[in-house]
Amino acid sequence: MKVLEFHGAKDEDYLWLTFEGAFDPRAALESELEPFLHALEEYAGEWMPDVAEGKRRRKYARAAIWKALEEERDENSTSLVLRRTKWPALYLWPRLDFPPLPAELRITLKVRPLSFFAEAERCRKFVELVRAWASRYPVTHAVAHSSDDAELAGFPDFGRDDETRRREGFDKIYEVCWLNVFGPKLVQAVGRERMLSTPAWRVEELPNGCVLLVTWPTAADFASDEARIAQARAHCHLRPDLEFDSVLRNLRERSARLAPVEPRFHPDMAPLLSRVVDRVTSHERQRRIADFNTWQPPEPEEWCPTDSALLPDVENPERAREHYSEFAEHLVALLHTEVPSVFETTPESLTDADFYFWREEFPTSRLREAIDERAVPAIGAYLGEVLVRHLGGQWIPRKKFEEAQVLVGNRVWFPFVRARHYMRSRQAILDYSLTQLYRVAARHRG
Repeated sequence: MKVLEFHGAKDEDYLWLTFEGAFDPRAALESELEPFLHALEEYAGEWMPDVAEGKRRRKYARAAIWKALEEERDENSTSLVLRRTKWPALYLWPRLDFPPLPAELRITLKVRPLSFFAEAERCRKFVELVRAWASRYPVTHAVAHSSDDAELAGFPDFGRDDETRRREGFDKIYEVCWLNVFGPKLVQAVGRERMLSTPAWRVEELPNGCVLLVTWPTAADFASDEARIAQARAHCHLRPDLEFDSVLRNLRERSARLAPVEPRFHPDMAPLLSRVVDRVTSHERQRRIADFNTWQPPEPEEWCPTDSALLPDVENPERAREHYSEFAEHLVALLHTEVPSVFETTPESLTDADFYFWREEFPTSRLREAIDERAVPAIGAYLGEVLVRHLGGQWIPRKKFEEAQVLVGNRVWFPFVRARHYMRSRQAILDYSLTQLYRVAARHRG
């Protein structure tokens, strides 16, 4: 049974819920989870899970859920994962902790993409779902918000070290999210009257003493200025020690960091950089696009005019050329599973290789000795072969690899020198990309 993988090749913002509620560990598990499942089935609608995962995947059904919980149970806890096979993507992980641990139902819920919750009715149903859960399982604290904005806010550490965070928990209101459920201790700390008078889209006291607070009708437009003003007002009302202008300024700065940026990459690097930014975590992607828009790769330095070219110094030039081709095959052997296009020895395969080496952080994730002795010669030979096959280049063999050249037009290029520069670091893969050298050589071949 194939499910939608929540974390794919391109990270994307999603609606994220974290929920910690109490339950009765003495009661039968089925009866304790019945309200959880009933609310899910009533309000989830278009993002309702259709797969339950324990030791194996099964079609969503109560029997499948009980079986998964039985499979995953140990002396202290049990859990399962609920997913979907169709858009939108879902990751729903309910976990129950049993004594001697504190008896808790902990829920992590992720629905991607966040834009799915641009509709007010979908958001209303989501709020009703959380309200039903929080009414049945009294919470310490629960929030739902943009995952990207939560990352920028520093949730859940908020600048604290791990030990302090574990000790203090959510002991005060560090942040007001789109949806919040404050447990009785937080309500008491703030003051029930103050909390219930918070300026927000919805504020409701639940029967168990928790308070539900939603700042804005829809989750997807959390970064709009109107929603940010509402968020700042609610936060400063609950934390009178905070200064409104400062809070709002920080929120607007986060919105600016998440605002879409149109890519305007260097033309030689656009095919590679467009793939690189897709791998950047979504909350940092727009800033990285902006950085790359102003970034200029260094002009290739691994060349000289033809009148300065080194002459062949090998006894058998043809055998030397065959040797370069054999080294290029070493790169095909290395990459063919992850980068099938290397079989074609094309300009496009250079970009695919660039991306692979960057993604794998190859210069720092492999032994330096292996890189210098095997990877650098293979990369250099492969680059040279692409210059020969697609730009009409000619190898000028030399006894020393780094002196070997490829003649293209009125320049000779040193592909093995380029490969050595290229394998210095992850950043060097961009600064000395194979893609860029090929494109510059193509422009100068006339």
